[in-house]
Amino acid sequence: MNAEASLSADEIGKTILEKIKTHAQDDVETITLDTPLADLGIHSLELTEIIFDVEDEFNIEVEMNTAEAWENMETVKDIVAAVRELVDAKK
Repeated sequence: MNAEASLSADEIGKTILEKIKTHAQDDVETITLDTPLADLGIHSLELTEIIFDVEDEFNIEVEMNTAEAWENMETVKDIVAAVRELVDAKK
């Protein structure tokens, strides 16, 4: 079993929160799963960088080719849920 498959959902969430905090413009200590990305000053370019970081970390591919995909990513929780689904699908 590879390292990605053995991660718990909590570890996935923590890892993603840390990646998001590196791109946030506001006080990173107040970031939670319910924090809207727009409140963090994270827009399409930063979101793309976060997605690339997450893909590398978990050896997954996040489909971001459509406008719908961008619209669905509104909170930190949305990113975590999408990554969990992709990681679980690899198991």
